[in-house]
Amino acid sequence: MKKLSRRTFICQTLAGTAALGAARNVLASMTEPHMVFPTQPQERLAVASWPFRAYINSPRNPWRDAKLAKMDFKEFPAMVKSKFGLNKIEPLAEHFAATDAAYMREFRAALEKAGSKVVDTAVGSRASYYDPNPEHRQAAVAFAKQWVDIAVEIGSPSIRTHVAGVKGVKPEVDRAAESLKQVADYGARKNVQINLENDDLVTEDAFFLVKVIEKANHPWLHALPDFCNSMLTGNADFNYRAVTAMFKHAYNISHVKDSEVGDNDKLYTVDLGKTFAIAKAAGYRGYYSMEFEGRGSPYEGVQKLIDESLKYLS
Repeated sequence: MKKLSRRTFICQTLAGTAALGAARNVLASMTEPHMVFPTQPQERLAVASWPFRAYINSPRNPWRDAKLAKMDFKEFPAMVKSKFGLNKIEPLAEHFAATDAAYMREFRAALEKAGSKVVDTAVGSRASYYDPNPEHRQAAVAFAKQWVDIAVEIGSPSIRTHVAGVKGVKPEVDRAAESLKQVADYGARKNVQINLENDDLVTEDAFFLVKVIEKANHPWLHALPDFCNSMLTGNADFNYRAVTAMFKHAYNISHVKDSEVGDNDKLYTVDLGKTFAIAKAAGYRGYYSMEFEGRGSPYEGVQKLIDESLKYLS
């Protein structure tokens, strides 16, 4: 091996440092996300951890069932790979056993061992982006920024941030947009996309979220269309209009559901073929995360959603 002179070594080190610095500067100056999505149908599918909430044994998971909760969350990527043959997951924030850097390094190691990766991280907060109290709004922004940093640690390209409500206060577009612009600015600096999901029928009504996204007009703030959440209104026409509006602003992630159990144990269903057609018409190229919420076993339910998704994407 040829021995480097001290002068040559220093020059090469400085050149490498300069190149790294230049790369970071380019990343920081990116005006919009530039994700490269797979085109093969199976590679576009992911599995959310939410359907398996009863099985995940984590001290931060309020939905765990002591009779069922036997899965350490670090085992989740490998389970998805072995059970469903998919190498992409969408974790829920509450399913992580801890949020410190050491735990996240362990989780990332588990991802790498399973040959898996995160396509989005679902995050919720009790603080509201449209709270009339500016300190409360800043609490929501700070919480989201914390999870942007965690997303970087585990290699997640985006977070889904929840829009919480405020008792006695109607959802307000301007305040929500201004708060979320701050989160999106931070996400842009970290190369992490920010997504809003049509989840809660009031605080996250699809058409309210679209107004917020359009008001913010930020390239790092997009929609996360959920196939069935808006169906809980009981109005199928409203649901498909809501999904259509959301997919027009979607970028990298959506949630696939064929059904959901609502109040009084009523089961609401949607036409998967029609919903996939809406996504295609919108030119959506991102990932589809399986988020089964119907009746029965989540293992069987997720497998059914995978099979149906592959049929419509082929």
